[in-house]
Amino acid sequence: MRGYVVFLRRPHAARLLGGTLFGRLPNGMGALAVVLHVRADGGGYPLAGTLAAVLGLAMAAGQPVLGRAMDRYGQPRVLLPAACLSAAGFTLLAAVGARPLPLAVAAVVLAGFATPPLEAGLRALWPDVLDGPEQVDAAYALDAAAQEILFSVGPLLVVAAAAADTETALVLTGLVGIAGTLVVALSGPSRRWTGEPRAADWAGPLRSPGLRVLLTSLACAGIALGVYAVAVVAYAERLDSGVASGLLLACMAAGALAGGIAYGARPWTGEPHRRLPWLLAALAAGYVPLVLAPGLPVMSVLAFVSGVFLAPVLACSFTLVDRLAPSGTVTEAFAWVVAAVGAGGAAGSAVAGFGEKLAGVPGAFAGAGMGGVLALVLCLLGTRTLRPAAARPVPAEVLS
Repeated sequence: MRGYVVFLRRPHAARLLGGTLFGRLPNGMGALAVVLHVRADGGGYPLAGTLAAVLGLAMAAGQPVLGRAMDRYGQPRVLLPAACLSAAGFTLLAAVGARPLPLAVAAVVLAGFATPPLEAGLRALWPDVLDGPEQVDAAYALDAAAQEILFSVGPLLVVAAAAADTETALVLTGLVGIAGTLVVALSGPSRRWTGEPRAADWAGPLRSPGLRVLLTSLACAGIALGVYAVAVVAYAERLDSGVASGLLLACMAAGALAGGIAYGARPWTGEPHRRLPWLLAALAAGYVPLVLAPGLPVMSVLAFVSGVFLAPVLACSFTLVDRLAPSGTVTEAFAWVVAAVGAGGAAGSAVAGFGEKLAGVPGAFAGAGMGGVLALVLCLLGTRTLRPAAARPVPAEVLS
């Protein structure tokens, strides 16, 4: 725990972490707010799940684009306009509802694509703000653990706001994003940060084979998260409970928070590319029992257990990204991690919606275990590429 205390005492560290977490609450609010709003407007689960999937896919598409822009133009000039546009998308959906469908899709696309890349930006800032690799590693671990607050506080905020009406939940989602972005973008480190020179190619960080393998594996883990976010709503409706969905999301997030704090509280001497498959195996094992969908007390325990290894998987992945990303692509590389998990989550949202229609609540949860197993298999197949190669300087003639 001492490592956490030391790095949080560094100038700007607590503000950057707190502002980023607050500004990213919409990531934990958006999908549930969209599902609840579509259901309140008379839409079925396939439509609700599909629009939640569109939100996730749009965010996945926008994060690398905005991350590359931050590498080139700095953080405030990208973060602030993006936050405002995303809030406008949520407000438009609140105004039009699920019909007309083209306008609802356009609103969801805007809200997702313009999501400010706060997560990627924070991880790009840590090496400048903190003192040495040990503090950076501790920051990655606490970052991964603390972000699970998004998936506990965020859904609870949505459920509380939706008690008034679902439109309020959507508008609140956008406003929270703007507030958190202001805290980060107006800070000294964010205003001063500039990206390193990079090779002038379209692929950016994707030219790293190891990074491609890591992103594909994380996308499959994201499928499990997307399945879970929609399946808990179906589970809550089966119980005729207005709070069960938020409670189960919070239980999984609490498990991830506990697991992440425990993971980061001790130093790890082994190589992260060897550690990651073991963490993914434990993560997959936690998702499989969810298909049983037992009573709420037991389901709450299963939800907690399913989250325990999520933050450790992410923290280990962040360390690998930092080592695998080519020079000048660090923000975009971290944005691709967000995009990969988001794209997987979007696919999982759609899978859960159709799974519920075919096989009820167990069918909705079935995709979670499948996603976790796929993540493990892909990681094992590409383990060799995850070993970071010696860094090479970028040739002067290809610098942009």
